[in-house]
Amino acid sequence: MPDVTYVLADGRELTIDVPCGQSIMDGSVRNNLPGIVAECGGSCSCATCHVYLEESFRDRFDEITDEERDLLEFADGAQPNSRLSCQLIVSQETDGARVVVPMS
Repeated sequence: MPDVTYVLADGRELTIDVPCGQSIMDGSVRNNLPGIVAECGGSCSCATCHVYLEESFRDRFDEITDEERDLLEFADGAQPNSRLSCQLIVSQETDGARVVVPMS
């Protein structure tokens, strides 16, 4: 199973096994990690699962969609490497991905 490292707002780093086909948001929610609220349950309609994706993994995930880009415009602290973790689907190619969970 691929590993995903979550850098939490308090500085802790937790590495979680996330099954292929699940999202980085799913991995966080299923392991009760703080910071990824996921109010919409992963339907790309709220931006409460905002994370910063490490640049070296940018090309290993699907391209950002217009819908996701529009939601990120309203996310606090959005940066060029901002993504919605519900849209980051884990695969063997994404093993070792790192995301930073912004302060809420």
